[in-house]
Amino acid sequence: MGEHLLGPMDDKQKRMATGMAGGIGGTHEEICGALNGGVMVIGALLGRIRPGEDDSRCMHLAAEYRKQFVCEFGATRCQTLRDSGYGAGTTPCSVLVGRAASILLTILTKE
Repeated sequence: MGEHLLGPMDDKQKRMATGMAGGIGGTHEEICGALNGGVMVIGALLGRIRPGEDDSRCMHLAAEYRKQFVCEFGATRCQTLRDSGYGAGTTPCSVLVGRAASILLTILTKE
């Protein structure tokens, strides 16, 4: 998703998201990596660079993305999502990631 919206990314930029997989380092105890990655993309597009810059648009879209994610999936925590059937359950994480990307694109398109 990042390259689609932000253009070519170098290897270091791609590596930055690796530890988010599986609810932070594969522990399944924290935020879903798809949600976390989407917030990073919003920040890359609209985030502030210096203290004091207006970040209200970025913050609004990040909050809206989270809200829509919860409406779609019912949770933000990896293990809770797994318990509802994603990942090791009946639906692969790739399906969740695809749907999360669609939510992100919809929000960004409206903006």
